[in-house]
Amino acid sequence: MNERNKPPVATATKGQLFRNMALYSGARLLLVVVIAAVIIGIGLIAGVKVPVLVAAVFAVLISLPLSLLLFKSLRIRLNESIAGVDEGRRQARADLQAKLRGEDGR
Repeated sequence: MNERNKPPVATATKGQLFRNMALYSGARLLLVVVIAAVIIGIGLIAGVKVPVLVAAVFAVLISLPLSLLLFKSLRIRLNESIAGVDEGRRQARADLQAKLRGEDGR
């Protein structure tokens, strides 16, 4: 099975989800900062003053597709965590509905 056909793992906790989301978001934000710094640095070398806002906008535009390639493993791990937490919620909801119907397994 490839990573798209894996069944969701219900063992993912909200803490793991938060950690994976923080890692992925932090990595993307750091990429934007690095690209903006490179744009400003190239402008300084060329003798042109590039406004920070302009560098930031271009950095965001450049980092969007670049982050999909560079951080694929982080994105996949985040998606698996989301699927795991959703599966846990789905199971908890099904258990609750079964108990409300009187089918608690006794």
